[in-house]
Amino acid sequence: MSLLEVRNLHTSFFTDAGEVRAVNGISFNLDRGKVLGIVGESGSGKSVTAYSIMQILAETGKIVDGSIKLDGQELVGAGEKVMRTVRGNKVSIIFQDPMTSLNPTYTIGHQLTEAIMLHTNRDKKQAWDRAVEMLKLVNVNEPEKRMKQYPHEHSGGMRQRVMIAMALACEPDILIADEPTTALDVTIQAQILELMQSLQKELGMAIIMITHDLGVVAQMCDEVIVMYAGSICEQGTADEIFYHPRHEYTKGLMRSIPSVDNAGEKLRPITGTPIDLLNMPKGCPFAPRCDNAMKICIRERCERMEINENHAAACWMNVKNAAETPQQDEEATQ
Repeated sequence: MSLLEVRNLHTSFFTDAGEVRAVNGISFNLDRGKVLGIVGESGSGKSVTAYSIMQILAETGKIVDGSIKLDGQELVGAGEKVMRTVRGNKVSIIFQDPMTSLNPTYTIGHQLTEAIMLHTNRDKKQAWDRAVEMLKLVNVNEPEKRMKQYPHEHSGGMRQRVMIAMALACEPDILIADEPTTALDVTIQAQILELMQSLQKELGMAIIMITHDLGVVAQMCDEVIVMYAGSICEQGTADEIFYHPRHEYTKGLMRSIPSVDNAGEKLRPITGTPIDLLNMPKGCPFAPRCDNAMKICIRERCERMEINENHAAACWMNVKNAAETPQQDEEATQ
């Protein structure tokens, strides 16, 4: 049994303008000790998926349908009392911006010890010692001194280390990292990713890495989910996604990032703009921006197609290619 099982998850936000279907029927598993990457541009539903698992949606947000099972326990509809025992203890999250995640009016030590005391049976002295221990674990220098300082007295990279320490303080089974390196420069980003990799191996936890950076995915992840307009358009191992992409959106993402192979070439951005989630089309949501879109792409959404046991995609091009391949083989033999 997988540690986390998400099935047919639908999450919507109910606004004055109408229902915004932010997540549309996604399903995936996460095994212990594995790293799952969720990739996609802004508005694709990556963060909403994470917030649905944690059940920390905005007031207008609601899980409309689906199942989220953590170690066999159903979380959808479980209630706030149950979720308080899950958050921090079993599942922790690192948010995008550590400056807005940390309270500027309290010291680092106060916020760390408060989190530890809330989720464990430790007293104040034990929580303080545990907080210092966690700061050492994430390579914060002079941890006792740092405990007495405020967030603004730390650099961006140091604040992010504090957030990681807070998330790991109760040794969760799953760590959700919601674009944890977005606000950091390249050097600090590399250090944070290296730190997360070493901690993951040391503690044996599973990680959900939410990002738009394919370089981060290549470095960190065992399996990758590519999301667009609230749906999973492609899913597979990191090698399958990077070396054999089978959805036109994924191919577009690959073409838009610099690499050694295309060093002398102009990057090809994905043209157009994301669709309006208030008015979802009948067909493939990526069709208006796809260079290879066919009439059926506009009319009808493609079902998930198994490429192999480690790879699946929902793209009509795979159906077309599969239909043409036998004909090409037959012509070759004549």
